[in-house]
Amino acid sequence: MSATADHAEERTSLAARLGFQPEQVVQEIGFDDDVDQELREAIEEVIGSELMDEEYDDVADAVVLWFRDDDGDLTDALVDATTYVEEGGAILLLTPKTGRDGYVEPSDIAEAVTTAGLSQTKGISVGKDWSGSRLATPKAAKSSKR
Repeated sequence: MSATADHAEERTSLAARLGFQPEQVVQEIGFDDDVDQELREAIEEVIGSELMDEEYDDVADAVVLWFRDDDGDLTDALVDATTYVEEGGAILLLTPKTGRDGYVEPSDIAEAVTTAGLSQTKGISVGKDWSGSRLATPKAAKSSKR
């Protein structure tokens, strides 16, 4: 296998480890020039389509939320994100790593996650500049819509 193929497989497995699955609809919020393009491409490769932007007006299976310290109130951003994702869906919160512009303190993340009614299931390094936290939305009573 070539080094390029190994690298592509690594990225794809990261997206899969983060819980992304084929045919999911994933909405991306907070996109800017500083996001990790490799992670975005890996997610798109796993789901088999492009990420939906902030204008998407239907419910998504998951949300990717890029958030920097100067983006406003994290709790508000998380509450807003829950309105875009189906019940029981996941939100991948991505924040700059320590020492990077826009770094968000872990205690601020923990407080915002709790206040927004979410639970943090795992944290992961997603590139040289970004850290990720996989957040679970509360599951309502089981419905038989599928």
